[in-house]
Amino acid sequence: MMTNLFSVFDPSSSIFNFSLNWMSTFLGFLFLPYIYWASSSRWSLLWSKLIETLHKEFKSLLQPSHVGSTLLFVSLFSFIVFNNFLGLLPYVFTSSSHMVFTFSLSLPLWLTLMLFGWINHTKNMFAHLIPQGTPVVLMPFMVLIETISNVIRPGTLAIRLAANMIAGHLLLTLLSSTGPSLSLSILSILIFSQILLLILESAVAIIQSYVFAVLSTLYTSEIN
Repeated sequence: MMTNLFSVFDPSSSIFNFSLNWMSTFLGFLFLPYIYWASSSRWSLLWSKLIETLHKEFKSLLQPSHVGSTLLFVSLFSFIVFNNFLGLLPYVFTSSSHMVFTFSLSLPLWLTLMLFGWINHTKNMFAHLIPQGTPVVLMPFMVLIETISNVIRPGTLAIRLAANMIAGHLLLTLLSSTGPSLSLSILSILIFSQILLLILESAVAIIQSYVFAVLSTLYTSEIN
């Protein structure tokens, strides 16, 4: 009987029928106390510099009335990037490769922005449905297209993050499963390719966290 290829990503560790895999989602919080040390390490200084750079970039993308929201998006980036990197460690459950995790991040954020926009800036939200300079004949179609593109935003955010994270892990799993049947010379090539893929996945972990946070920032900047 053929096993499901994606079953390797399913939670498996449990105590008294309580899954412990999702507890790895909160392991990132264990790294936060390092920034309060009396003498900061190089990694702590690097992380502080990265957070400061992200804060300045998000601040430039947001409207002046939403500048205080940079704390939310920097925290969102930190939370996702910690989970992405922890998922690269052996025997650590990759929560960011599941739609349950990614959709629970994108949907509440999108709903909050929509409720805030339609309640406080109703006229501007209606104006966003029709781009400036649109012919009168095309206005109904533009309203339909803009509405659909707005509604699918939380789904695209969630699918983009989950698909990119699961693709690399799936490729690593497929290649590693062929290792026992290979000769020593081919096995060395496989190990080298696995190392390159791991470096690529590390870059993807940062890039996808950044993309998720930046797109959320851009969606927020449209609420004015």
